This record gives sequence, structure tokens and C-alpha cells, in this order.
Amino acid sequence: EDKFYIVKVSMDGVTIEDAPAEIIGGCGNYKAIEILNAKYGPKVGIALAGPAGEYRLAAANISVKDPESNIRSLGRGGLGAVLGSKKVKAVIIDDAGAPASVPVANPEAFKAAAKVFAKAMLDHPVTGQALPNYGTDVLVNILNEAGGLPTRNFTTGRNDWANNVGGETMNANITARGGDGKVAHGCHAGCIIRCSQWYPDKDGKYITSGFEYETAWGLGADACITDLDECAYIDRAMDDVGVDSIETSVAIATAMEGGLLPWGDGKAALKLVEEMAIPTPLARILASGTAIVGKTCGLFRVPIVKDQAIPAYDPRSVKGIGLTYATTPMGADHTAGYTIATNILKVGGYVDPLQKEGQIELSRNLQIATAAVDSTGMCIFVAFPVLDIPEAFMALIDMINARYGYSLTPDDVTELGKSVLKVERGFNKKAGFTNLDDRLPEFFEEEAIAPHNAIWDFTPEEIDKVMDF
Repeated sequence: EDKFYIVKVSMDGVTIEDAPAEIIGGCGNYKAIEILNAKYGPKVGIALAGPAGEYRLAAANISVKDPESNIRSLGRGGLGAVLGSKKVKAVIIDDAGAPASVPVANPEAFKAAAKVFAKAMLDHPVTGQALPNYGTDVLVNILNEAGGLPTRNFTTGRNDWANNVGGETMNANITARGGDGKVAHGCHAGCIIRCSQWYPDKDGKYITSGFEYETAWGLGADACITDLDECAYIDRAMDDVGVDSIETSVAIATAMEGGLLPWGDGKAALKLVEEMAIPTPLARILASGTAIVGKTCGLFRVPIVKDQAIPAYDPRSVKGIGLTYATTPMGADHTAGYTIATNILKVGGYVDPLQKEGQIELSRNLQIATAAVDSTGMCIFVAFPVLDIPEAFMALIDMINARYGYSLTPDDVTELGKSVLKVERGFNKKAGFTNLDDRLPEFFEEEAIAPHNAIWDFTPEEIDKVMDF
């Protein structure tokens, strides 16, 4: 039967209802959230598949209503297409009647540890200063200077216009335009880092929020769209149709490489993204992801691992992140073992990004630590103070112990991370993946990248050592 459903979760249980007809068949996510708020109440949580998810397009994500009824995304991996395949349009969470808080085994110990942890967040220069002032987009100029900012479909690591789409320009635009603009904004209640923002147009009217480095890089550097406002409108459109902004931005740059779009044409890119709501043939190809675009165009330079687009950092100039891209179970994912912290920002020490020495251990250790941190539900950015401030790491463990009445040690947390990775890799093995899938595309080995004339020079045997634990 060609219809979609709403799954509602409340204190009374789970019910399945027909989705309102007006949110099906091309309705954007912003309008769909407005309609669902009116039907179920403004305080419910909403996770939904956008139009791209209805069509089961591989870049489709799950869009989540934030506290102001704007949009955040469960971005990677095509989860929106999974919802669409199950004919689930949205999941509604109604917590009316739920307890006001969760039980804590040792409330006083939890409060004490949380206080130490929060202080570390605010004291660290990345989480206390850089991120709230410039968002994740602060990285554009930093990576451009380091020669690791992939530009024009990974053909160079530096460009002349990076500042046009960087965090400093984003801050200046928001500050000058006023209106709805917010330089710092928490995407959820209680966030003290506040790395999000509300980015307004020239009249101060809201365009988008959570305007991240990866999107500004993918559109602004990789696709050479040098106007930050154009990038913002494309970001909003991707949220509205429900596609991953990393996958789609890299797919746009790959399409430009293949001659499907002119380089740097933001208006053409915006039109194609908007067409994903009721997809035209070209919009359907683009929303199927970078791998499909590359195959359609017959390209050699297609930046993917396990058919997922490589984001934000060039692995020839920042070698540690290349090992993470190659070996993380979900395909190219920088957050799984964020070596940029140590390779570029010198958080938790320093490993020269252009040299092979120390990169295998760095990627392995960060992937283990990240798997453990992810299991707690903590934001990935807590890693910055955790890596630099010993008290922060212990406070995190103390909070876990106080919440559940555990007595975990740092070694226990490390073993937790290892066990998660083993389960994930075990799943991949059963799905047919082998170590031969833990490789970067050949063009990284054959094409040196400016300004360092760097290439990818890890052997298969060296790559396989990353997950040797």
C-alpha cells in the first residue's frame, strides 16, 4: 500500500497512525514540522524523513525538530531512506506525564563531577572560546593555512577565497545584520559550548542554523561557491528536503567535476537541491550520493570510502584523518577518530600531519576513545578538554559512575570503546565487507596535492594495523 505512517511514542505506549496527507509528496521539512506541531502539540519531539527519504534516496537523512522548531539532522548513512523504506514518515515523542528527571544513584557525586566537567568545557580555548564565537566554521581558515582544505574536488589543499566562507566572516555577517541572527546558540537545552548559530540574510531574517564547517567547506571550497549567503540558502534547502549536507555537498562538487554543473554556481546547485523534493532525474542522481554521481560521470577522482563521501579534510595533508577515513566501520567519517585535534589543533599533544610516524596509533586510540564517548551520549566536542585536562576525563567517568552506581576505571572505558568497534566491524564482516574495503581511493596515491606536494603513502599492511587491538 502506497501510504506513510506516523509512529507516536508516549507514556501510554506506541501507536501507529496514517501520516497527514499534506506532509507527503514533496512537502518540505519546515512545513511538515509546522503541521505536526499543530496536530500533536508544540512540545512534542519530532524525527522525520523528508521528501528525499520518501523516495528512498541514499543521501536522505532523518531530520529532527530542535527546541525552536528549526532542523537538526541525523545526517550520515542514509537513515532517511531506511525510514522511507518502512513507510514511516515521522516518529513523534510525547513526554507528557513522564518523570521530570532520571534517577541518579549518587546525586551529590554527580553534581560535583558535573561542575568539574563544565568548568573544563568553559576553560578550554576550543570549547570555551573558538566554538561559541565562530562555530565549527572556525576551521576553514585554519585548514586552508595548513594546506589541508580540499578544494575543487580535492585537487588542491589551499585556495584564495577561504575567508569568504570561514567562521570569521560568518561571525561578522551575523553581528552586522542583527535581527534573528545569533553568533552563539545551543542546539539543545543545557548546552554550554553553544557552537551553533542562527545565520540571517542581509535583512536580518533567519536562513539556517547549525551551519557547520563541513557544509561551508563542501560548498564553499570543494564546490567553489564563494558566497557564504549562497551556501546558507543551499544548507537550508538540504534541511528542507532532508539530505545529508556532507554527502550532498561533496556530490555537488563531484557533479561539477563531471560537467553536470558549472564550477561555483550556487544558484544552479540550490535549484538542484530544491528539485529533490519531487526529484527530477538529475536531482535523483545527486541525492543518491557521491559514489553514484562519480559512476554516472565516469570519474576517477571520486572521494569516497565504502561509498560514503570523504568530508572536510584532505588525507594527503592530514594523514591521521586518512587512516580514520579508511578504517572506521561506517565509511569515511572524520568524527569517528578526529585526528585533526592532534594533527592540526595540537590538542592532546602533536603528531605532524604530513608525516606517517605516530598516525596509526593516533587514529586507533581516538577511534577507541570516540566509540566510548559516543556510548555515553556526550557531544564529540567534549574530547577537546578531555584530551588536554586530566580532571575532565576523570569527571566524565565520575558522572557515569554516579549516575548508575558503577565503579568504572579509565581502563574499563577504553575496553568499552574497543568492544563497540569490534561489534561494528563484526557487523560489517557479516555484511560482506573485508579489509580491502578499508582503503582510500587510488587518486590519493597518484595525485600529489598542493601546497605541500603531499600524497597518500600508507601501505595496505600499515592501514590494517589501525584496528589491530
